[in-house]
Amino acid sequence: MGDGKGRHSGTENRLTWETRLPQWLRRRPKDTEADDSRRESLLLAVAEAGMPLAPAAHPAAYRCSCERIGCPTPGRHPVSFAWQTQSTTDRAQILRWAQGDPEANFITATGMIHDVLDVPLEAGRAALERLLDEGVEIGPVAESTGTGDEGRALFFTATRGTPEDEDEWWPCELDCRPETMAEHPGLRWHCRGSYVLVPPARLPGENDVHWLRGPEHPLPDPLTLLEALTDACARYAGESRARDEEEYAHRAEHADHRIAWPLGRR
Repeated sequence: MGDGKGRHSGTENRLTWETRLPQWLRRRPKDTEADDSRRESLLLAVAEAGMPLAPAAHPAAYRCSCERIGCPTPGRHPVSFAWQTQSTTDRAQILRWAQGDPEANFITATGMIHDVLDVPLEAGRAALERLLDEGVEIGPVAESTGTGDEGRALFFTATRGTPEDEDEWWPCELDCRPETMAEHPGLRWHCRGSYVLVPPARLPGENDVHWLRGPEHPLPDPLTLLEALTDACARYAGESRARDEEEYAHRAEHADHRIAWPLGRR
């Protein structure tokens, strides 16, 4: 990490990403008035970094606060369909939203000031270790906990920009929009027309979104992170495929035994 923060000398360089975090980030304290104040401070820090925010849904018992029956992304989507125009960095407005609904999550609209490279959690942890060890400039990084593909690591970067001439807008097969996220189980590149949750955010099943590296870190060029992230995603995909094949073979073997055993008794 080129900014010199979070680096240690000697054997401490080998510490995992978790041990580099302050203790207050590793704990998940229960909601209190102090936590509400901390929540507001964290949201305002995101806005002060230039990332526009808009209110999002949150878990409510066993459902989403939007009350949509069978909501496919409970606690993970904006409240308003006009989230792109609603999103703002205005301090007073963000405080009104946060204080008006103390349980609300918040999203940040990507593609204006920043993009987000969104990868499976296991791959993201491996890439973060590699980038730290190589001294690469890394910006804010958040972790969205969850099981399987729901667990994600979010690397915040500078946006590639919106050219004045729309014909020059660079195409990228990694571009991700809310309606296409399921099509990108590996690397998702959130730019124009997309969003991500920002910490602190609560998710179903006692999962959450929290910072590993806060928004005070400068946004890097996404291309400086891309190689490490794509390599980690490729390894993760290969390992996942191998685990799936092994599990399938194991189940098939046991299924054969269950079928053959009673026949052998005759």
